[in-house]
Amino acid sequence: MDNLTPLRVLLIEDSPLIRERLFESLVDPGRIEIVGEADTEEAAVALVGAATWDVLVLDLQLKHGTGLGVLRSLISHRAPEAKVIVLTNYAFPQYRAKSIALGADFFFDKSREYHRVREVLEGIAEKRVSAQH
Repeated sequence: MDNLTPLRVLLIEDSPLIRERLFESLVDPGRIEIVGEADTEEAAVALVGAATWDVLVLDLQLKHGTGLGVLRSLISHRAPEAKVIVLTNYAFPQYRAKSIALGADFFFDKSREYHRVREVLEGIAEKRVSAQH
């Protein structure tokens, strides 16, 4: 195994059940780690400002606040190479357009494209390994 730092992922999701499912399906020991979780806009904004992360997986509907508010806050808390994946049940064109305008790199519908999050993370992890060789 390489001595690379695993891909550090933040999960921002209001549903404990979906958060648990994401955790189980995304973690790949040594390659992909969940380094923080939040279920409100306020907690998410604090987390993205305090944690070191490579990828943010973000729901638009949160317990308090929205994922769009989190996206707005990223202007001052995001490394240039960090990626944002919006994963939502609100996969309407206007939300997609707004999310991309606010800096999201990917926008997926939870009901139809859930598996794409893992694919994107694996792709990013592979690029990191290739860049180190």
